[in-house]
Amino acid sequence: MSSQAHVIKTRLPSPPPSVPELLKTVHAAVEELKAKEVVEIDVRGKSSVADFMVIASGTSTRHVKSIADEVVKFAKKLDVMPLGVEGEREAEWVLVDLGDVIVHVMLPRVREFYALERLWTVGDQPPEHDELPAGANDRR
Repeated sequence: MSSQAHVIKTRLPSPPPSVPELLKTVHAAVEELKAKEVVEIDVRGKSSVADFMVIASGTSTRHVKSIADEVVKFAKKLDVMPLGVEGEREAEWVLVDLGDVIVHVMLPRVREFYALERLWTVGDQPPEHDELPAGANDRR
């Protein structure tokens, strides 16, 4: 017995909202449900999948799922249907793909383990060099 595959229809409005407008909507959604430690990461030039990632924490699996649902609800107000939503069942890490913006909502322990902020910001800051005292390079 084989089951029939479900077809999920997704679409972006024509024309799609601007990235700043989409980011503003995502931030409004996560703030609405009091997400913790919200971080926005510019991944242009690092990823061809999206321009920005927004990472937020929820206090429980129910909170994580609710925040992700709110992001979807707010995106629909812009006539944007998510290209995908993953992880809703376990709700320890829910990913909402809105095209140019990908939203990760995670439990704090999961967020700490995967460390997406470190992964996507490596090399963004020039290395810090300790200043050598005057004459330290002089070799005689």
